[in-house]
Amino acid sequence: MTHGPLVDPGTVPDWLRTLVVASGEVDVGLWTRFAAIGDGAREAAVLVLLGEDPDHGPDVLLQLRAATGDTHSDQVSFPGGKAEPDDDGPVGTALREAVEETGVDPSGVRPVALLPALHIPVSAFDVTPVLAHWEKPSRVWAVSERETQAVARVPLAHLADPANRFRVKHPSGYVGPAFAAPGMLIWGFTAGLLTMVLAAGGWHRDWDAGDVRDLDVAWRSVRPQGPEVRA
Repeated sequence: MTHGPLVDPGTVPDWLRTLVVASGEVDVGLWTRFAAIGDGAREAAVLVLLGEDPDHGPDVLLQLRAATGDTHSDQVSFPGGKAEPDDDGPVGTALREAVEETGVDPSGVRPVALLPALHIPVSAFDVTPVLAHWEKPSRVWAVSERETQAVARVPLAHLADPANRFRVKHPSGYVGPAFAAPGMLIWGFTAGLLTMVLAAGGWHRDWDAGDVRDLDVAWRSVRPQGPEVRA
């Protein structure tokens, strides 16, 4: 099995169950930019860590990468990275990287499903998204300032709100989905994966896909606020 539930869907909370069941039915063809697995690409994994807060409901853990000047500098991403020889598959990679980047306590994290591996052309990685339930939330923070500026628990309701959704146009001509969150512009692979999570999990709300903004304009509109960090 390349993707699908890792646990009995009946053992996860009601708000997460639809997404876990749907993980085995995701149509990778919908990912027009990321669907094709690359020849000779390196393996990687990201952790889509979903928790629940009594004040704002289900949320997802995201990080703002450091401004290092590399390919993914200053961008919002899921915790994750390239696979190491000692990792126990994508789940092992995703958990190890999440601990290294955000300090999350892995004993409170329950991997529940895999989504199909997706290819990121700009960095030549085949990335497997690992869905996980944050059963016992722990403190998280930017462990290494060389890699991460901040981490944040972003409510799914905020991401699904049409007021926070639009598309961005990259100077290369790429146009794709984007989200505005406090102090963060979410676009590219992360926004595409969040779009799929919202749709598959039943959180999707109709939004104006005709609202297309230049990337630099969208970036400036969210950066002055400063990241909101919740643990």
